[in-house]
Amino acid sequence: MTLRRPRKVVLLVALVVTLTVLCCGGSVTALLLSGLNSSDDNQLLNASYGCGKGGIVDPDSKLPRIRPYGAEQIRNAAIIIDVGAELKLPPRAWVIAVATAMQESRLSNLGHLGSRNDHDSLGLFQQRPSTGWGTPRQVRDPVYAAKKFYQKLKTIDGWEKMPLTRAAQSVQISAYPDAYAKHEPLATEIVNSLADGAAQAVGDSVNLECAAAGQVAASGWTIPLKAPVGSGFRTPHRPTHQGVDLSVEKYRPILAVASGVVSLVKCDEDFRGRKTCNVDGYPGKGGCGWMVEIIHAGDVMTRYCHLVQRPFVRENQQVTAGEVLGRVGSSGNSSGPHLHFEVHMNNDRSSAGAVDPVRFMQQQGAPLGNEG
Repeated sequence: MTLRRPRKVVLLVALVVTLTVLCCGGSVTALLLSGLNSSDDNQLLNASYGCGKGGIVDPDSKLPRIRPYGAEQIRNAAIIIDVGAELKLPPRAWVIAVATAMQESRLSNLGHLGSRNDHDSLGLFQQRPSTGWGTPRQVRDPVYAAKKFYQKLKTIDGWEKMPLTRAAQSVQISAYPDAYAKHEPLATEIVNSLADGAAQAVGDSVNLECAAAGQVAASGWTIPLKAPVGSGFRTPHRPTHQGVDLSVEKYRPILAVASGVVSLVKCDEDFRGRKTCNVDGYPGKGGCGWMVEIIHAGDVMTRYCHLVQRPFVRENQQVTAGEVLGRVGSSGNSSGPHLHFEVHMNNDRSSAGAVDPVRFMQQQGAPLGNEG
């Protein structure tokens, strides 16, 4: 059986957009969207075009170059997105499918690899004819292969809320179940670039509406809480301030901004070496107070400081986007209740790894600064 190619939809407007981003070392670099490189400090340079409202790119049109992939690989990604849209699946499914194909085949429609082949695996998703995915000819049809992947994904209960690697593994049953996670940032970039910013749409909605404050975007990211941004990132008055302060009353729940693994839970010492986190702090005391750090896909680390009490999570615990980590407080070096929130690239806990959380979260479709 030959599957009919899906109906083409609206052609995406030209993708020549200049973005200015803050690199890890603190320098400002201008990049063209058509030349984005996944090695650029993992900046996740996602275009914000309107959460998919402009339609899905025609796979047969001239597509942007998204390094390190070539034209045919990006075309295969466009086909995967196109099929997902035809099946009326939300953009979160497209991100999962693209990331899976990146891991399985580097977005290449692989034939039989001889002695290097994993059993009889073929095509974009390395589907095996011997296990019922279809005939060899079928699974090497990118449209057919993408449709079969999505059909299996739909049978996984709760896939929409799962971490990407778990959802992909539930379909693929891979020998390397944790390998998919590293592709999530670039898969998000690809979906945003090809599908009008769709990775910033509401994660489980097929209506392609932008994620509102507190909702999980198709990128897999959400905000830690609804609050205005107070002190900003490396301002002239506070050049060593490596995050932003979200000003809100005590005891407001703090949420994990994306799925990941808790890497640190501690009462941070003040300047005098004391661990006195169960009381309110004051300016000049020093330390983060009660704090949490989480490692996300792509070695992105987020940090949450000044919690009012011991966090609700423990080290090495897996968390999902929107899971409650603890409550807002004023412990440590603090003048009043607020959440100090940081984003670091390459799992670099130092100031060298810190990037502007406002810019970063905007790029993930989860903008900070919403009133409580």
